[in-house]
Amino acid sequence: MGLGFNADEIFEMAEQIERNGAKYYREAAEAVTNEADKTFLVELAVMEDDHEVTFADLRKNLSADEKEALTFDPEDEAAQYLKALADTRVFYKKDIDLSSMEGILKGAITAEKDSIVFYLGMKDLVGGARGKDRIDAIIKEEMKHIKLLSSRLLAAGK
Repeated sequence: MGLGFNADEIFEMAEQIERNGAKYYREAAEAVTNEADKTFLVELAVMEDDHEVTFADLRKNLSADEKEALTFDPEDEAAQYLKALADTRVFYKKDIDLSSMEGILKGAITAEKDSIVFYLGMKDLVGGARGKDRIDAIIKEEMKHIKLLSSRLLAAGK
């Protein structure tokens, strides 16, 4: 029995991941008092907003066939993988320590890694080179986020 994700549903999940990320960064920005940290976190939230728009654009430009047709995966392994990942890691609110910048950064690194894993799996389910290229671009952006977050964490001596 298959889960039957179509491209429209996959992009909808991706949009939600980005909304969750933006919300996390904004909540974290409210929790810190250091202005440089606050600015850094708000900038990350804006980047997540941009990613959400990208996925919404990709979703809007799907053909009727892509919205209707299920991805060919006779064993439904890719869809089951994405469903399991979404159910256990990406969509559920993580217990993240917002009381310190160290906790915020570590939580953000974990969330960014989870989103990359989701997008890598998602990429194989999306048709068309243009869609894959845009997902690759977002994966690279998320990797840059990890680099920024890790650098900030190391600079703080954590």
